[in-house]
Amino acid sequence: MLQGALDICRHRCYIVTVTLFGFALKPGQSIFDQVVFAATKAFVSGQFQPGQAFPSVRALAADLKIHPNTAHKVVQHLIQERWLEVQPGIGTVVAERPAARAGDRQRLLQHEVEQLVVEALRVGVHLEDVLDAIETRWAKLSGGARPGVREVGRK
Repeated sequence: MLQGALDICRHRCYIVTVTLFGFALKPGQSIFDQVVFAATKAFVSGQFQPGQAFPSVRALAADLKIHPNTAHKVVQHLIQERWLEVQPGIGTVVAERPAARAGDRQRLLQHEVEQLVVEALRVGVHLEDVLDAIETRWAKLSGGARPGVREVGRK
């Protein structure tokens, strides 16, 4: 009788195994920044869908082999940035894609692009190769869509 009750309980449990995003730690960069970037990339590319369960802090730490405090910091940051939301009784789930905040576009188009240009010039990459790489990555992450892409100085 007891074994039958345990079997029934096992079939009613709502434990869900969550597949984590592709990720490999790189030396020289903060683990926190790398995990946040990998998660954000997974959200943007559609690997995680709104409403989908996100790994718990414990699962994230164990699967990525990172310190639980770092995993907690990552999850809290993603909640603050509105990529994740906590649903009582359910857990942490992927939120609807958050709208860009004031200043996000300006920061991207000034700071991040400047960093890319400086690094490309440092290693001798031509502008055409940078633009081709951006277009290729854009198509891959957006599922082939190219909204807002315009020909600027292209031959």
